[in-house]
Amino acid sequence: MAARRLFVTTALPYANGSFHIGHFMEYIQADIWVRFQRMRGHEVHFVCADDAHGAPIMLKAQAEGIAPEALVARIAAERPRYLQGFLISFDHWHSTHSPENTELSQSIYRALKANGLIDTREIEQFFDPVKGMFLPDRYIKGECPKCGAQDQYGDACEACGAVYSPTELRNPRSTLSGATPVLRSSEHFFFRLSDPRCVDFLRDWTQSGRLQPEVANKAREWLDGERGLGDWDISRDEPYFGIPIPDAPGKYFYVWLDAPIGYLASLKHHFDSGGAARLTPQGFEAFLADPTVEQYHFIGKDIIYFHTLFWPAMLKFSGRKVPDNIFVHGFITVSGDKMSKSRGTGISPLRYLDIGMNPEWLRYYIAAKLNPHVEDIDFNPDDFIARVNADLVGKYVNIASRASNFVTRFFDGHLADVSAMPAWTELDAAAVSGQIAQCYEGRDFGRALRLAMEFADRINQAFDAARPWELAKDDSRRAELQAVCSLCLAGFQALTVWLKPVLPALAVQAERFLGSGPLGWDDAQRAPSVVGKYQHLTTRVDPRLLEALISPDAPAVADKPAAASGKPAGKSAAAKTAPGEAAAGSSAATPKAAGNAQADGVIGIDEFSRVDLRVARIVAAETVEGSDKLLRLTLDCGEPQTRTVFSGIRSAYAPEQLVGRLTVMVANLAPRKMKFGVSQGMVLAAGWDDPARGGGIHLLDPQAGAEPGMRIR
Repeated sequence: MAARRLFVTTALPYANGSFHIGHFMEYIQADIWVRFQRMRGHEVHFVCADDAHGAPIMLKAQAEGIAPEALVARIAAERPRYLQGFLISFDHWHSTHSPENTELSQSIYRALKANGLIDTREIEQFFDPVKGMFLPDRYIKGECPKCGAQDQYGDACEACGAVYSPTELRNPRSTLSGATPVLRSSEHFFFRLSDPRCVDFLRDWTQSGRLQPEVANKAREWLDGERGLGDWDISRDEPYFGIPIPDAPGKYFYVWLDAPIGYLASLKHHFDSGGAARLTPQGFEAFLADPTVEQYHFIGKDIIYFHTLFWPAMLKFSGRKVPDNIFVHGFITVSGDKMSKSRGTGISPLRYLDIGMNPEWLRYYIAAKLNPHVEDIDFNPDDFIARVNADLVGKYVNIASRASNFVTRFFDGHLADVSAMPAWTELDAAAVSGQIAQCYEGRDFGRALRLAMEFADRINQAFDAARPWELAKDDSRRAELQAVCSLCLAGFQALTVWLKPVLPALAVQAERFLGSGPLGWDDAQRAPSVVGKYQHLTTRVDPRLLEALISPDAPAVADKPAAASGKPAGKSAAAKTAPGEAAAGSSAATPKAAGNAQADGVIGIDEFSRVDLRVARIVAAETVEGSDKLLRLTLDCGEPQTRTVFSGIRSAYAPEQLVGRLTVMVANLAPRKMKFGVSQGMVLAAGWDDPARGGGIHLLDPQAGAEPGMRIR
């Protein structure tokens, strides 16, 4: 497949406030698509910029007593922490308040004017008599002239989607002073979008099949409506923070003219500063003039009008390349409530990072909800916990943690050749890889991840069906043991490739474990030959973190989530050792006294019921270097993910005696970080405290018929 040349952007964030979660839904979507394209070997230039102009920034700066440039610089200084924190791989980030954007905006304007598409005319415009300035559309509110909805802005209705002139609003008011605005005349500049040349081009461009059906249908409504396309007012009167219109003193470009041109300005600065030299020696203009270059914009559904009508027409009739597609997404809600930056609702991305939440959890969760349609997605805390824990820990990471223990213990990390194995052929990784690639290309990320997790299910089922803990007991069946573990780890490598666009940091850790170096897309069909010692790759979501995220007043969780424990640290009581028994666990946590506990050590049923005792199977056991008392046990306790427990039973048992055996564990014991790793529970054993009575440690055994995960009551 020939390498493609791609120019990709996201909508420019307005530089009058911090990022909100809606920004990151878009950035994550675009970043996943871009990372996938890079893995396929394509040339990608992924850029964005701060949208720095307009009345809101000017007015906010005035209120703070600073220059607009200072406000923009302050907001811009925040960006890297957010973008790096969520692993967004922009090649370049710039600003619309830049020489490049001034040059390009004025150049495009002159080309449109030379093409006969710029008019000047006197218009009546709302003027705030208290503030002494003409009012931008977004500072006028009233009733929608189409549907009558209250409290709508002066340019478009959020209720019915109608687009109109501010003077059409009923009962208008200034949002700056509350005064009723008055009409005053002013000369304005217009882009003649109603010109038959523009209409014919836009009808062809929007209905050519490139746009999502919902977007194309909306564009058709605007094009074929009773009033057709109206000309676009592209000027604003001073005072205004923006780019001056050439040869028109006191006039500035409306922010929506120069904002999308900021895409080009950022790309130009990327080229001019040498950032693109690694991929192409061409300059900015030569790159965009190349007919093989593809141009894509990821945007929200609230700015379709600007991006599917004004923007392509501006580019077409100024002699520049038009976008190949506009990828539109819906909004994000939280438990069904609408996200709104202006209303002060939503999830703070910065708080997400500050309380210690893994950014890849959010990347995965958002990706799992995205499809190629213009649909809203909902962030539900319970669903977030369940999906991330089940898929990433219980399915994907579980494969590596289960299979690697046997491989490193019995085969020094070396794997069998899976290429000729019927089981590997049946899994058909090549076909799955092709399906997932189609999903990524079409931005159907939710389906891509479902296909990956279905593959992970098949791998885990194959592992369970082979019962490697039984194979490990029989020296004559070591080849079978190596084969099944190798099959699983080949599947793990394929999954790592498919998940890499979504989980780039986790993929780096997995690549280190696989000893593969950076994995490309075709590596999903190749198997590793050797693996290193397994280290924990990711952790489960601690529900307390979600509480702290959703409830801003809640204290941040001090400790990190327990590694693959599935239990919120700090909420569980440790099992109290009964007289004459030894608890062979790793935590010395002391339970808080229950309300019905008595001073003589007698406890009530309520306190006892807090201890979650489960049947567990020991699937692996090994000595711990640096300790003469501990064994590292890998336990299947009926959860999707195995657990690691460090147990002080080395004096009584050799590791090979324990593999495959059932035992009893305390499942809700707070994980404990030790120098050897994290212990995620406690196994129970009996023994006399008095050495004179024989001492010894006897691991508790459930009777035949018990299965991992059964509760002990």
